[in-house]
Amino acid sequence: MFEKKLKHLEFIQGAITRMASNSFALKGWSVVFVSGLFALAAKDANVGFIYLAYFPAIAFWILDGFYLRQEKLYRALYNSVCSRDEASIDFTMDARPFEDGADSWFKVTMSTTLRLFHGTIIATILVVMVICLIASAKK
Repeated sequence: MFEKKLKHLEFIQGAITRMASNSFALKGWSVVFVSGLFALAAKDANVGFIYLAYFPAIAFWILDGFYLRQEKLYRALYNSVCSRDEASIDFTMDARPFEDGADSWFKVTMSTTLRLFHGTIIATILVVMVICLIASAKK
């Protein structure tokens, strides 16, 4: 009886799952990429690699905020479809109608969880940079 609604909800849930997977992957890549730049900086004693680490760290933070916001929009679409009757199911995957009621990209990007994760990476870059500068000044 509710086959159309269930199928539509499955489609939306698939999009939500992809957004969450992308966010998780970005966090992993952020750690790996920054760690790799730290390793290059240590290997060649070149502080420039540490400065370079800021760019991917910030870029991954921005992308993570984008995917988290998209996930929230699709959750709003999911909730909307849940409340519809079977006859009004149109299989739309357009989450734009929910943008006005959702948090802005900036607010999502600055959420507590993203600030803690990505802020820690940026703080770590800063600490390593200071340590390297102090070590090079002593030489």
